[in-house]
Amino acid sequence: MTIDWKQAAAAHRDAYLNDLKDLIAIQSVRDDSKKTADAPLGPGPANALQAFLKLAERDGFETTNLDNLAGFVEYGTGDETVAILAHVDVMPAGEGWDTDPFKLTIKDGNAFGRGTSDDKGPALACYYGLKILKEQGIKLNKKIRFILGTDEESGWTGMTHYFKTQPEPTMGFSPDAEFPLINGEKGNVSFTLTMAGENGGEFTLKSFTAGLRENMVPRDAHAVVETSDNESLVSDFTSFLDNQPVTGDVTTDGDGVHLHVIGKAAHGMEPKNGINAGTYLALFLKNYAFAGDAKAFLNLLGDQLHNDSRVTKLGLAFSDDIMGELTMNVGVMAFDAEKGGHIVLNFRYPKGIGSDDIEKTLADVAKFNHFEIEKGREMVPHYVSPDDPIVTTLMGAYQELTGDKAAEPEVVGGGTYGRLMKRGVAFGALFAHTPDTMHQVNEFQPVDDLLTAMAIYGRSIEALSNELAD
Repeated sequence: MTIDWKQAAAAHRDAYLNDLKDLIAIQSVRDDSKKTADAPLGPGPANALQAFLKLAERDGFETTNLDNLAGFVEYGTGDETVAILAHVDVMPAGEGWDTDPFKLTIKDGNAFGRGTSDDKGPALACYYGLKILKEQGIKLNKKIRFILGTDEESGWTGMTHYFKTQPEPTMGFSPDAEFPLINGEKGNVSFTLTMAGENGGEFTLKSFTAGLRENMVPRDAHAVVETSDNESLVSDFTSFLDNQPVTGDVTTDGDGVHLHVIGKAAHGMEPKNGINAGTYLALFLKNYAFAGDAKAFLNLLGDQLHNDSRVTKLGLAFSDDIMGELTMNVGVMAFDAEKGGHIVLNFRYPKGIGSDDIEKTLADVAKFNHFEIEKGREMVPHYVSPDDPIVTTLMGAYQELTGDKAAEPEVVGGGTYGRLMKRGVAFGALFAHTPDTMHQVNEFQPVDDLLTAMAIYGRSIEALSNELAD
């Protein structure tokens, strides 16, 4: 039988939004400080995983929970397995929302809430595509595993656990990016620069904080400065705000001058889409008579790292014809006069340059400033040929449902679960006509886009299972 996918998606609108409301309400931010044996990444991710699996059980699917780290929904039979890899965790909400980030709000046709775009909205739309196939009694000739991770935003512990305990799928996709299709992802590596908290100048940097995660452009930055002339610093800061693309506020008390800068959050894969509050605050403060580690901390942030996502000042600018430019996000900044400080830099790099090249340059910077450097988790570049049948099949489904015959697969700086498979890609659900609000305040997706994605995903699963020829 032939399914009218757009009509089927529209018929499931209310049920889909009701389920999405329940998922958005779960604050599934990883929190290791609250971890238990039953919730190894904190209660939020575990609760979201359980809630998603309960939806599938309600609809008659077989489900498996792997120690509250990952889980999967299974449907169909066959020697080959098509995997759909999504995640139920979300980024911290941060400050500045116009709506409750953990309450689904429909306004002007848009669904607002943390996770509507990354990744609860797309994941659930994809699940509903599979649900429609089951409801219509469509026999699938490949096994479908809808796999859910619980910390895609901060470590991939859940999906790592899955691949250690389960057989590798034949092929698959992750509904955690944008349409038409992502067949290449840059390498991804972070480095942490650490320093002591020495001051000693006329000005004392008592504290400095900015950033929630390494893969997120910081919206807010705060600093407390001790000086003999509070009034002058307040006046200078007010003038600074008047001449920069940021806002903020300033107060004084017995601890000193409290400075707050507000920029614009964005996904760390493209820092140009955001305004880094932390480096702007450092840009202001570096002109004052700080000393020691405080001075080095502010100079590095406000001079060498500020507004330089292509890392030209450090001599790391690089571009590949297929994968594009190397980028850097200054994701987390912290300094405490008693506890010391650290800066976390996240790099997305193309083929042709490696993390060793980045580390060598950063090591020179660290040595000059008497910092220490530590390399974090790394993912190397990932690429699937545009001629691979998984790419052509998914592109065909996208073109069939949208009419966009000119669409071509893309390479991006983001990192998705798709890269965990040799024949894995990222596929939707963000359309080109919709602003990317992933990792930002007021995250949203148009409801109509999510329903269109539901139709595309359902058709794609059907095609991958019954029509793809290797």
